[in-house]
Amino acid sequence: MTDDKHTSPSHHSSSNGGHQHRPPHLQRGGWLPAQDELEAWLDGHRSRAHEREDRSLRPSVQALAGLIATDPVVRMQFTLMLEQEPRTRNYAGQHISSVDELLLLIDEVTRTAPAFAEHGMVSTPFAAVLDRTMGTPAGEAAYRNPRVNEALHGILAEWEEFLNSEDSLGTLHDGPGGWMSEAARTVVGIDQFQHDPEARHWGFTSWNDFFTRRLREGARPVASPDDDSVIVSSCEATPYQISRDVQRRDAFWVKSQPYSLEDLLANDPAVDELVGGVVYQAFLSATNYHRWHAPVSGTIRRAWVQPGTYFSEADSEGADAANPPDSQGYLAHVAARAIILIDADDEHIGLVAVVPVGMIDVSSCVIGDGIAEGAHVSKGDELGYFQFGGSTECIIFQPGAIAEFAVDAIPQSAGRQPQVVPVRSALARAHRD
Repeated sequence: MTDDKHTSPSHHSSSNGGHQHRPPHLQRGGWLPAQDELEAWLDGHRSRAHEREDRSLRPSVQALAGLIATDPVVRMQFTLMLEQEPRTRNYAGQHISSVDELLLLIDEVTRTAPAFAEHGMVSTPFAAVLDRTMGTPAGEAAYRNPRVNEALHGILAEWEEFLNSEDSLGTLHDGPGGWMSEAARTVVGIDQFQHDPEARHWGFTSWNDFFTRRLREGARPVASPDDDSVIVSSCEATPYQISRDVQRRDAFWVKSQPYSLEDLLANDPAVDELVGGVVYQAFLSATNYHRWHAPVSGTIRRAWVQPGTYFSEADSEGADAANPPDSQGYLAHVAARAIILIDADDEHIGLVAVVPVGMIDVSSCVIGDGIAEGAHVSKGDELGYFQFGGSTECIIFQPGAIAEFAVDAIPQSAGRQPQVVPVRSALARAHRD
């Protein structure tokens, strides 16, 4: 337990053979591998794209190509992002030679589902293709451009359609690169999840059906189900930061990335009740459980999905984006996210805001059926889920609601092995008179 206003991993420098690591919101969650492995993957992806007999682009990628061709600012940004050196990465070479080749590599991503690898796994291939550009000044500007984000949304939606189809099951097998291989079974911990071990593809109907797999009954029991003062973890996630006395409006884009409630909650009137409260943030791993659950029992006040950016990063971090604190706090304010407001049954807790944030790749936030204004949820009930992509979550509490956080919920110092907080396990305890 700590009384500091911000509790997060300490800042430190790191290196890997002279190569900076990419920002931890990509690497720490297992979304992208080390630099050399990523560049090797890019070379292979590039070769596969060029070996295709049919190099026609999907309609959504054609739409991005049209935007680049007709909007001079966007054309300038996409041209320069390939020419500029990234400030937060150190690439050995340039793996994308032109805007046309970038479009081809993006198109290739939308035709495949991620493959498993014991070493050097690229869990978010769209982010892998754009990774170098995300660290350039032109890329930083482009990925905040509303027209670019609209075009990227179209591509991600088309890829999501593929990942929801039977055609996406190609990597659910027990051979090399397959998610049913012995190594993958161990990494995923598939025995914790509902599946049919005798069925083809374990009975999953698509890649996203596998990605959003449900836990077996009893795999994650609700902590203290009869004690409303015990607040549970809404996701299976690694603690990133706890911030106290959060402000109505703050400069979330600066290096310390303070939380700005008006921006994080999209100017919802509920901000008034949460000013001065506490934000708990945690990030999800690529191979973990991706459904969200109610941290408290209560009544849904409002629930909606807030549109946002898809590949934007906190450029204020500069070269230090490779070290915590990275872009997660920033992304909670600008990325596409769900916002679920719950009036807790326990009057000492009051209003709780649950904000699952889609960080990279498709990462759709899907609010569950029945999670709407007036619905009552019990602690541990499912609220929704992330479809494929990188993700983080915030839980926001009113001032005075939290007496203490569980030891496992306190973010670890840099250099220490981070601990995943199981979903529906004890996260915090509410104050009592």
